[in-house]
Amino acid sequence: MAKYTLSLEDDFNFDIIGLCSHQGDYRVCWSINEHMGLRLRKSIEPFMVSGKNGVVNSSHSFYEWEDEDESVIYYFIQNKSMGKFLIPEKSQIDFFLVIKEAGVVDVDNLLAQLKSIPSILTAFSFDPYDLKSANKLIF
Repeated sequence: MAKYTLSLEDDFNFDIIGLCSHQGDYRVCWSINEHMGLRLRKSIEPFMVSGKNGVVNSSHSFYEWEDEDESVIYYFIQNKSMGKFLIPEKSQIDFFLVIKEAGVVDVDNLLAQLKSIPSILTAFSFDPYDLKSANKLIF
């Protein structure tokens, strides 16, 4: 009997921006909303990372907004929660701004706007294919 192997490739149709700030998640979101005209709102449920057997390893503060006019969804996620990281290979990053439906938003312009916000120390753009843990961000 022939043996077949199913190989799945991750298709990341989003951009990731890492943000560093000494402020809390609610304060950074408020600043982003005020300076950039977004409407990020805290989700009722936190962003949970499950391990084997469905056991929740960590839960992270989670904000979202869907821009229906541009067909873009924004997610703002805390990287470190209770000593555990969402993306451990980027432990120096405090928050991630995930922009779903990549290609619609000018990421360079978005980075420049984010860097001009006083409560944000710096912002970096990452290629999801370079992050080992990027599959945690597939919604």
